[in-house]
Amino acid sequence: MDDPHIQHLLKTAVQERRAGRADAAAALFREVLAGAGEHPMALNALGLHALTHADTEEATGLFKRAIAADPVAPDLWMNLAKAHREQGDDTGEQAALDGALAIDQRHFMALVRMAELLERRGEHARAAERWSDVLAMESAIEERSPALELMFDHARSAVVRQRDRFGDAIDRGLADARAGVAAADRRRVDACIDHALGRRAIYANHCAGMHFPFLPAEEYFDRGHFPWLAEIEAKTDVIRAELEAILAEDASIVRPYIAMPPGTPPNKWSPLDHSLAWGALHLWKDGQRDDAACARAPLTAAAIAALPLSDLPGRTPTVFFSILRPGAHLPAHTGVSNVRTIIHVPLIVPPGCSFRVGGETRAWRVGEAWAFDDTIEHEAWNRSGEMRAILIFDVWNPYITPAERDLLRRFYAVAADADDAPAAALSVSD
Repeated sequence: MDDPHIQHLLKTAVQERRAGRADAAAALFREVLAGAGEHPMALNALGLHALTHADTEEATGLFKRAIAADPVAPDLWMNLAKAHREQGDDTGEQAALDGALAIDQRHFMALVRMAELLERRGEHARAAERWSDVLAMESAIEERSPALELMFDHARSAVVRQRDRFGDAIDRGLADARAGVAAADRRRVDACIDHALGRRAIYANHCAGMHFPFLPAEEYFDRGHFPWLAEIEAKTDVIRAELEAILAEDASIVRPYIAMPPGTPPNKWSPLDHSLAWGALHLWKDGQRDDAACARAPLTAAAIAALPLSDLPGRTPTVFFSILRPGAHLPAHTGVSNVRTIIHVPLIVPPGCSFRVGGETRAWRVGEAWAFDDTIEHEAWNRSGEMRAILIFDVWNPYITPAERDLLRRFYAVAADADDAPAAALSVSD
């Protein structure tokens, strides 16, 4: 292989091929074979030359000989796969692609060709697996041609189609079994299956402050944890009437919910900073009752005070009217501490208002309260042309026991009297 004459022939053959003199190059490659035996580069070049003349049988033989001489070169296997593909030999093409992937499981074009082959053969599930492998490499490819973008689009569509086909089959197969189980009792199983099918993500708690460990990461809590919800729902009309009276008398009492200190770096909340697009009227804040505000909504304050609110000294509860102006969007975010559960009581809800917690999006309905864990990613929209208003307050996370609540109350009382308490780590509300 190091024979100077052979090296000269190879160099000259390559030059001839680059100059467009393919037949002259082929003649030189044949001289290499005559002088050096089964030279893989020469065999591969002659195989490619045969393909340009549509002599797929000759090309196949030459590529196989090249592989025999150099079995760990994936490009030789890829050329053999191409020859088999042009012959219409699916079995041969698959074997050649398997050969390339046995050398490099992340060989991009081998994955693409295998996905295309399986798709042609109607093996959609296996094709989708290979298209998924292709998509897993997408972020590593910086330069994208239009053809490559189309290929990635096709890959995504193929994966989605197969996921939907499989999901439909699962839905049909489980329909009878699900019909016999109450929605609340199958909620976790549904989320589990939907995650396995790629229909939804599973979200974990992200606490910027106090994080209570080992609690279930519930998105929306089951109403059974809060038997008193019906009591506050029954007072919806009274609470809404008090809010409407306050707004009619002096709307300036509503303050921007987001009010960042000067010098805060730009962030996702910047568009709402000091904006009444998201306004709030607090009745309690960080455990402190605002007597003046409560005096303007006495029936609301009394109804709230009768509930089992979160009651950490100097920390909770927080109770406020939350107002979203038309077109407002609260970006995806997480709360501060999972020791709390957040309650929404919808008061004024025009069409087009919705709320997402984790993988589930719901529409508010007037008088239908819900409870959720705000340390799971959530966001809100008012896509209407009217104001949306809800009453928000916090109660204890239902999975924290009475004994644990007592210890937390004592902890915060001690922390309040101690010097140098780490404020951020002990935060409960924002």
